[in-house]
Amino acid sequence: MEAEKVVHTGGCHCKSVRWRVLAPSSVEVWDCNCSNCYMRANTHFIVPAGKFELLGNSAEFLTTYTFGSHTAKHTFCKVCGITSFYYPRSNPDGVAVSFRCVDSGTLTHVEIKHFDGKNWERSYNESGISSRSKEQK
Repeated sequence: MEAEKVVHTGGCHCKSVRWRVLAPSSVEVWDCNCSNCYMRANTHFIVPAGKFELLGNSAEFLTTYTFGSHTAKHTFCKVCGITSFYYPRSNPDGVAVSFRCVDSGTLTHVEIKHFDGKNWERSYNESGISSRSKEQK
């Protein structure tokens, strides 16, 4: 049985980037140690892209950084520099939402899982992370 979903809102520090996402109130988040996530202390949960929506004129405040395979699209606010979400290499059909950027009041439980981004291929194959952006039936 699929967990009941709630609407979470959130965004960056200066509030120029705002979004909403439909996800459970209890989430599994991924703490990744790849070179980028480690430096940003990025810990995120992944949702299907269709469950994520940018609000208002947020897109005009975003810029994107890529590296390596250029599959991941690391978005961040041009004003305050915060990455409140991005498009992950592990789930190019999904969105990775930084759980600390979710407005307070809708997340009831956060379980932290480790993703070994330094050994990306092995961790990808062993973690089951690729299923996180698939619609539950």
